[in-house]
Amino acid sequence: MKEASLKEPIFGAGNGGSSLEIESIKKVYAAYSNVYDVLFKRFFHPRIKDAIKSMDIKPGERVLDVGVGTGLSLSEFPGHCKVVGIDLSSEMLRKAKDKIDENHLDNIKVLGMDAMSVGFGDDSFDKVFLSHVVSVVPDPYRVMEEVKRVCKKDGTVVVVNHFKSKNKFIELAEKWMNPICKKIGWRSDLSLTEFINNSGLKVTRQYMLKKIDFWHIVFATNEK
Repeated sequence: MKEASLKEPIFGAGNGGSSLEIESIKKVYAAYSNVYDVLFKRFFHPRIKDAIKSMDIKPGERVLDVGVGTGLSLSEFPGHCKVVGIDLSSEMLRKAKDKIDENHLDNIKVLGMDAMSVGFGDDSFDKVFLSHVVSVVPDPYRVMEEVKRVCKKDGTVVVVNHFKSKNKFIELAEKWMNPICKKIGWRSDLSLTEFINNSGLKVTRQYMLKKIDFWHIVFATNEK
């Protein structure tokens, strides 16, 4: 079977958010880059680790890690697959590249790229992983369109993210906090049901790592 072609990487706003939104995101995550692992690793990494382990990545498969950030996920991928991580923030990517070099992760590379305008050809990847991305980008559904485009038919799409709580009291708090959250880089009011429906995902499994948790792990099959 002929391998899908890879276009030259695209770095920029593309058809997604405005240039002002893109520049704002870059500035926020440039500021986070030196403290991101310290602040978020203990919250994010257990779910990332569980999700990647559950992806059942086969030898030779190509995996796209969308919003790879500082590379918290990279050591969890098996050495028998090929991984490409993309992110908008060059400062975050420098941290990811350091992890690749330090841990000799020769099967992984990272590129500067906008998730709303992914610079790869159709059907380039067997599996796509998105961790804490869809509530950060200006248009999560544009991102999912790109994810579905570059993922092969019947490939696996995995999303790890915070979604709005179904608990009314927590939901009110999240709604109140949303303007503050937006200023520091993400939104807290994204509904899981709305996200699944608007993304056109064929969900095969969704769960939380703990009985009471703020983050969901969603597995879906890519239907073309």
